Amino acid sequence: MTNAPEPLDLAQELADTADWDEVTTEPRRPEVATAPPTTPASPADPAPWPDEREQTTGEQDLAARHQLRRVAGLSTELEDISEVEYRQLRLERVVLVGVWTQGSVADAENSMAELALLAETAGSTVLDALYQRRDSPDPATYIGRGKVEGLAEIVKASGADTVICDGELAPSQLRNLEDKVKVKVVDRTALILDIFAQHAKSREGQAQVELAQLNYMKQRLRGWGGNLSRQAGGRVAGGAGIGGRGPGETKIETDRRRINTKIAKLRRDLTHMKTTRDTKRSGRKRHEIPSVAIAGYTNAGKSSLLNRLTDAGVLVEDALFATLDPTTRRTETGDGRVYTMSDTVGFVRHLPHQLVEAFRSTLEEVADSDLIVHVVDGSHPDPEGQLAAVREVLAEIGADKVPELVAINKADVADPLVVARLRQREPHSVVVSARTGEGITEALAAIESELPKPAVEVSVLLPYDRGDLLSKVHEHGEVISLEHTGDGTRLEARVNEVLAGELAAYPG
Repeated sequence: MTNAPEPLDLAQELADTADWDEVTTEPRRPEVATAPPTTPASPADPAPWPDEREQTTGEQDLAARHQLRRVAGLSTELEDISEVEYRQLRLERVVLVGVWTQGSVADAENSMAELALLAETAGSTVLDALYQRRDSPDPATYIGRGKVEGLAEIVKASGADTVICDGELAPSQLRNLEDKVKVKVVDRTALILDIFAQHAKSREGQAQVELAQLNYMKQRLRGWGGNLSRQAGGRVAGGAGIGGRGPGETKIETDRRRINTKIAKLRRDLTHMKTTRDTKRSGRKRHEIPSVAIAGYTNAGKSSLLNRLTDAGVLVEDALFATLDPTTRRTETGDGRVYTMSDTVGFVRHLPHQLVEAFRSTLEEVADSDLIVHVVDGSHPDPEGQLAAVREVLAEIGADKVPELVAINKADVADPLVVARLRQREPHSVVVSARTGEGITEALAAIESELPKPAVEVSVLLPYDRGDLLSKVHEHGEVISLEHTGDGTRLEARVNEVLAGELAAYPG
């Protein structure tokens, strides 16, 4: 196992190159951020590609801005030899690469750190992580084509067998990059789909993930078909038309038909499952049982909070996307009103649109709820970014108008200054720790105060043999006053319209 090179101090690098403002007309060498003498110097690059402009921008020379920058501390290579030997049989050794187009250095490194966690969750060993500053990803090779050679050297030196890109790549970008680095290349979307496939347990969850994977694959058949048709494809056929096309194109069309058939079947199955869930949801609505949805960024502690609030006993695991199958629990307020609380799939930056579409029927539970408890990890380096990413998905599924209570979780390990900043930015919030129980009482009180109140006020005298109606009032209404008399139970309460109709036979 090779020793990892010394990490690059990005802040120092930016300071050291702040005065690089001279325009140069000579081609520059690709500056791969490595620590000598463990890594050999890169050979000189050919002249810049036409679309790689060489003018100076701002305080930092474009060559310095566009270099591949190593992200410190993301290597997860194991030190224990026996464990390494075991894991190498089942894990891929990966190098991460990203393109930083906007935001600060911290934003870029946070994104790469999240990609590393995703790779680990999928079961990979992260050997190295690098990113390049560009105005936009290269349309042919994602990172600048003059920098691909530097990446290829890093891949070869580290012994990696996979490159994971922090973005969704076009089929041509995947193919071009694979041709250059000589190992498998996957993008962020494929990585997240793989994690979902590993973690889906229910029949519905597995069908939703498979639907998302097939939609992703269908869009990329043309790119993969280029490899399938090398023996005889459209170009070999020379435009011969019907009967002259090679097996490569036939293979693509066959695969496309098979995928479309499978997609149609999955959609029929999911429609049936949705009907079953809609029946249950309409039953709750008919009885006017309020519903609360717990939403938030993946690994923010949603399942842990659900367990604290309801004693649900949901699986809690310190991993991204540990919960894919929604869990609904029945609970009640301090005065006995019943409501439901549901855990949902975690969100993430740039959540693949294939997953949003595939899980739309499940996410409708959030859009149809009476209150969203938006859980955010107060100990995360960028909690505001997590809040924004979740709200973007909530808007996409039509849940942005639902009342929201922000629960700042992990208060036991969060920086108090960060928590105070979040409280100031999010006035309608509570601070909790699902692990220690801190703030749970306050959170429950805040949830209860947000639940819709029964609309009809009644005053009735219930006979003692109608204890069933009294129980319904406690369960679905709000008791104002109660007195046991010789004639029955005198009751003033606020209830829903359905229950008010049942109580109308016993005027007080």
